[in-house]
Amino acid sequence: MGGHVVALAGAVVVVLLVVVALGFSRVHTLNRRVGSFPCVLGRTADGPWSSGVAQYGADNLYWWRYRSLAARPQARWQRLGLVVLARTEQPGGQVRVTCRPGSSVEPVHLLMSAEAYAGLTSWIEATPSRVGSVI
Repeated sequence: MGGHVVALAGAVVVVLLVVVALGFSRVHTLNRRVGSFPCVLGRTADGPWSSGVAQYGADNLYWWRYRSLAARPQARWQRLGLVVLARTEQPGGQVRVTCRPGSSVEPVHLLMSAEAYAGLTSWIEATPSRVGSVI
């Protein structure tokens, strides 16, 4: 009976180590993607805040939560219509950005470095013009 308990405990430890290794691998991979930057997301101005990483895509800004094993991003906002409503300097060189994604009523609050904010505004302003809008 004692051997079964030891084997079960060993299996649980192995599974936990695999999950932890997958989590570290996922975070490492997300941080090394082209166009990615650390970004904290808050659905309201007062929180709760979730640490994660954002990545610029061709048409979308993607956001992944650090503490997750999900393969898909937790949030996605279309580039076209993404508007910066406010910007507030925070201690430590951080910038809190309030955005309105498209026609959404609820703003999104992002906390990022000043360099990431400069990249975000450049990415938004560099939206390619639509072929149908050319006169």
